[in-house]
Amino acid sequence: MKIAFIGLGNMGGGMAANLVKNGHEVRAFDLSEDALAKAKSSGCETFTDAKEAVQGVDAVVSMLPNGAIVKSVYSDAVIGHAPEGAALLDCSTIDVATAKEVSEMATAKGYKMVDAPVSGGIAAADGGTLTFMVGGSEEAFAAAKPILEGMGKAVIHAGDAGAGQTAKICNNMLLAISMIGVAEAMQMAQKLGLDPQKFYEISSQSSGYCWSLNAYTPLPGVGVESPADKDYQGGFATALMLKDLRLAMAAAEEVDAGVPLGARAASLYEDFSGAGNDGLDFSAIIKTYK
Repeated sequence: MKIAFIGLGNMGGGMAANLVKNGHEVRAFDLSEDALAKAKSSGCETFTDAKEAVQGVDAVVSMLPNGAIVKSVYSDAVIGHAPEGAALLDCSTIDVATAKEVSEMATAKGYKMVDAPVSGGIAAADGGTLTFMVGGSEEAFAAAKPILEGMGKAVIHAGDAGAGQTAKICNNMLLAISMIGVAEAMQMAQKLGLDPQKFYEISSQSSGYCWSLNAYTPLPGVGVESPADKDYQGGFATALMLKDLRLAMAAAEEVDAGVPLGARAASLYEDFSGAGNDGLDFSAIIKTYK
């Protein structure tokens, strides 16, 4: 397929490269010259005009920073410029309301659009092992699925437009809560004199089992290898976790959902981010308990 890819940052660059590896012709656009150069070296054809990049394509994939930019890009450069009937896949993490609004705009003009945010960090984007949670009609999902399968290990239809974003922000709120819980428990066990590795061996095989402990251990030298063993570099940045938590809190307020643990997690990450830790992996929040 001929696919336009808009947004070649830390995640998008690897995703576009994997589409090339899976035999697609990728027309890449980004405002960054460095990102375009990297995409070109991965086999993409590069463009400095998004409207030009989407000409004659079968699909458009986007990976952008926020809802305002997503809305602007689709309304100004994609809808009415990409061929009618093309599949539109926004893989950004944005607010549910904007995802629904952009989908309605696209559908009204004859496009098949999905919101398809991802779970998995930079390594998963580069390795093609992302999980996509997808919102959109059955027809739109069917059109998007083979494209998403070229970039991930799991593609799950969550429901109608906006459902992908709902799944993403709720999932990451849960992830933040569980990571804070693991951090508290590991540091408390250590202060009480229990060897951290022994705590890991016990809790990871008992009722404390969870992804944050078993697959992403936040203490260096304990459990599985994780960003903690690389001075909390790489992985999923604190700034991105905080972005998702803010989206979750806004969504909770809109529907009057009680999220006391989510709210506390958001507050803790606000403080951690404000202390200059935006660039560290979100698991580095364990540092606050030392």
